[in-house]
Amino acid sequence: MSNIESYRDLRTWRESNDLVVIVYCVTSKFPVDERYGLVSQMRRASVSVPSNIAEGMGRGTTKDLMRFLIIARGSVHELRSQLETVKLLSFISPEDFAVLSQRYAGLDAGINAHIQSLLKK
Repeated sequence: MSNIESYRDLRTWRESNDLVVIVYCVTSKFPVDERYGLVSQMRRASVSVPSNIAEGMGRGTTKDLMRFLIIARGSVHELRSQLETVKLLSFISPEDFAVLSQRYAGLDAGINAHIQSLLKK
């Protein structure tokens, strides 16, 4: 971890930031009347993940980083639950659901691995 100087150097931040773009693209296809409902909630949850990772890095302590990684992981779980809801409502294609579910499962695993590595210190 000694070569990590910024949140931009963290793979979990880069992956979560990439997923924000995908969530915005997918939710742009939702019904207009969901603009202030699920669209807004899913977009906020997706943006919360890289934001909390960045804030945790910016705090400068391992304890704070771990706390914000746990918050980011919570947002991942929130979004995964919302994906299940929009799947049931048929707002999302099976292909988009599969891509996002798989990517967020991988991100969840990456955040968990990062937390575990910090616990070992």
